[in-house]
Amino acid sequence: KGKHMRFIKLPQVISITGLSRSSIYLAISENRFPQQVPLGARSVVWIESEVQEFMQNCVANRRGSI
Repeated sequence: KGKHMRFIKLPQVISITGLSRSSIYLAISENRFPQQVPLGARSVVWIESEVQEFMQNCVANRRGSI
């Protein structure tokens, strides 16, 4: 793709998506949101492009969802 992969932390995911922490983790458990990437014992990140793709899918599906 020629794009650089960028890691983002939970506060950025919340800011970008407008979802709450609990909503994000619920959606992950239901396989509706991108999985975290573990960086260490107590550190996880998300891949920014996957979060953006999730949002694009939400927009694309908005006509059929209530």
